[in-house]
Parts: sequence; C-alpha cells; structure tokens
Amino acid sequence: MIEKTYHIETFGCQMNERDSETLAGMLEELGYGRAEKKDAEVVILNTCSVRENADKRFFGVLGQLKRQRLSNPSMTVAVCGCMMQQQHIIDRLQTGYSWVDLVFGTHNIADFPRLFVNARDERKRITSVMGEAGEIAEGLPAKRQHDFKAFVNIMYGCNNFCSYCIVPYTRGRERSRRPEHIIGEVEQLAASGVKEVMLLGQNVNSYGKQKAGDIGYLSAEEGGPDFAALLRMVDAVEGIERIRFMSSHPKDLSDELIDCFRSCRHLCRQIHLPVQSGSDRVLKAMQRRYDRNQYFTLIKKLREACPEIAISTDIIVGFPGETEEDFKDTLDLVRRVRYDSAFTFLYSIRPGTPAAAHEEQVPEEVKHERFNRLIKEVHCIQQEKSAAYQDRILRVLVEGLSKNNKNMLTGRSDSGMVVDFAGGEELVGRLLDIRITKAQTFSCYGETVD
Repeated sequence: MIEKTYHIETFGCQMNERDSETLAGMLEELGYGRAEKKDAEVVILNTCSVRENADKRFFGVLGQLKRQRLSNPSMTVAVCGCMMQQQHIIDRLQTGYSWVDLVFGTHNIADFPRLFVNARDERKRITSVMGEAGEIAEGLPAKRQHDFKAFVNIMYGCNNFCSYCIVPYTRGRERSRRPEHIIGEVEQLAASGVKEVMLLGQNVNSYGKQKAGDIGYLSAEEGGPDFAALLRMVDAVEGIERIRFMSSHPKDLSDELIDCFRSCRHLCRQIHLPVQSGSDRVLKAMQRRYDRNQYFTLIKKLREACPEIAISTDIIVGFPGETEEDFKDTLDLVRRVRYDSAFTFLYSIRPGTPAAAHEEQVPEEVKHERFNRLIKEVHCIQQEKSAAYQDRILRVLVEGLSKNNKNMLTGRSDSGMVVDFAGGEELVGRLLDIRITKAQTFSCYGETVD
C-alpha cells in the first residue's frame, strides 16, 4: 500500500506535460503514488510563462495551497517550469510565498530527486534555477499519462526570438537530441504497446540544425538527419501506427518535410502551423521571418501533398501597433486558408520581450472587439469544415471516457477530430472505424462499424 502521495498540476504546453511525466516518474521511484491535490503530501506546480493568464492562474492556485501547507508541516510544495526562469517571479515568491519549499527551473529537472529530498528533509526552502541549459539528460524515468500514446521530446529550446515571446529566455537555445536516443525511446514505447507518438519541440522543423554538444553528434549540416529524415526513421519503427508533431514554424517548413505527408505511412494528416497574423507589417514587427504570400505558398504545397490534411494555427489579436487594416489582413488570411481549427489569443505583454516596450499598445476594448470578430469567422469556417465529416467513416484512436458524457467513449481521428461514441472501457487504446452520425463544430458523434 502506497502511503506517500504526490500531485502535479501542469500549466501550458505539451513540453510541460512531458516534463511533468518525468517528475512523476522520479517521485514514483522514490516510493510516492498519485493522489488528489487535497490529499497529497507533495504538490508540484509546473508553470507556463507564455501568457499573462497562465501567470494569474498559477499564483491563484499557489495561494489556495497556503492553508493546506501551513496546516501540514510534513507537506512539500514545489514550483518549477518556465515562470521560474524569470527573476521577477523568483523575487515575488521570496517576498510573498515564504511557505513554498522548492523552486527550480526548466534546465535542471534531472536534479529534482536530490533537490526534493533535501527540501523535504531539511525543511528549508531550496531555490535552484540554472541560467543556461547543460547537456541533455537521457534515460530519466517517466510516469506516462497513457499506455497507448506518448510524448517524445526531440529537441529543447528556441532560437527564433519572436518579439512577443518569452520562451527563448525561459527554455534557452535550441538543442537537438541525438537521433539514436529518440529512435531508441520510440522503439521502447512501441514494444510496450504505444500506438501513437507526438514528437515535441518548440520548433521541430529546426531539428538537427544545432549541435547537442554530445560527442559524436552530427548536425544536419554535417550529415546528420534533419526533421524530415527523423520522421522517416520514426515512421519505420514497427508497431507505431500514428505520428504527430508539435510545433512547426513556417520559416523552417521544408519541401522535404511537406513530402513526408505524401510518403510516410503513419504520419497523421494534420499540421499545426502558427501564423500569428495575416499582416506583413505585423509579421515583420513580430520578427516571424516570413510574409503572408510565403505562408500561402506553404499551405498550397501542403494541400497538394495531402489534399485531406487538417491545418490548425495560432493567431494573436492586438499586437502592439496593429491597425484595423492589419486586422482585416488577418481576417482575409483566415478566409483564404480556411483552417480546420485555430487557437486565438489576445496579445499579452511579457516583461523582458521587445514588444513589451512598444509604445503603441492596442487598447483592451479594441483587442476584445477584434477578437470577437475573429472568433466568429474562425467558428463559421470550422463549422463548415466539420460538416464534411457527416456520414464518413473515420479511423479513431480511443482515448477514454468522454468529458461531456461519462457513458460514452471519446477518441481522435488522424486529422485530430474529436469523436464520441458508445462503447465499453475495454476499447480504450484501440483503433476503431467509427461512422459519423452527427457532425458538430468542435466534435462529432458516431457509432462503431462492424
């Protein structure tokens, strides 16, 4: 019987989710088991710094833990992730959250067991945040969220320095994992029954362009695999039936990578290709290093290689200096590309980024008005695209119980469409053919095909 318990709450992207799996694996090796937050002896908050809302959510959740922590002297509260790489956050924790036991950053997750044991046993705060990343740590334990699908990091960090983004400062420069380590991990996952892998990186398209620092590592320029070549290597792993990747930067989307959607048997017909704005003037100010016509060309090539590919994107509304004409360019791009889905965000000031110092900040009421117009346009197109699934048979990976109806199962097609249908939990982890009986904007209902 497990007596020691932990709870990890994760904010942000899939990279953070994968980090939390590693932290969970480390705690399990120390003899801890998962529990609800209110019952846990160890609570870890793994933070995201991309948007202001994530900051507010973190401090809200952290504040709620105070009474629990102070009433239980044996409890340990740890905070980690991207927010901890910012000095003003650490200063705030030191002055207003003295009851937090452990603070560590994105670059020293491998040190967590030692840091945690010291903080737990010595009952004093430990702050350990590295300014720069060292060598990539391989072979760390993991407690995976699922038995049938898995995240696989292929690289860390970002070299793009978009003017609105804090990630290069919190995750560091790009570092690629050695291909043999990646393929070895995928092979182990396949042998354990995993059917779907998602390859992760802040910009997977630039995989191999930076040396990892390991002896014997070859960058793409030196004859090592680039991302397209790595995809083909993963595609050849026996047992893997689906491959996805996240996230993809337009400036590095090569013809070779686009061809993978034509030639790789297991690559899902889906790509997330963040555009951020449809205005060339705003794209330049964002330091995105492509223009709208170049983006249109990529979309055309993708649909020529894979006519049924589902394309999603990120769009920021209200970037500093954005005019009504700039915003209309974004609406025009959305209408022309016709995204299957889009993640839309109000511009959020990130201290330390160039855009934060921009004098022409867009008024909040203008941002919200434009945001609502964009959402209406996106949803109208999404509804039309989703309607095309009516009466079609989709191959669906069953992921578990539906969030909307616990009497039904839910899964995803290779295009990413969420499908709910009737069935028993013994079907979880299987790939099934589902006929769509009711197509909706954000999800579909269906029935199994005998």
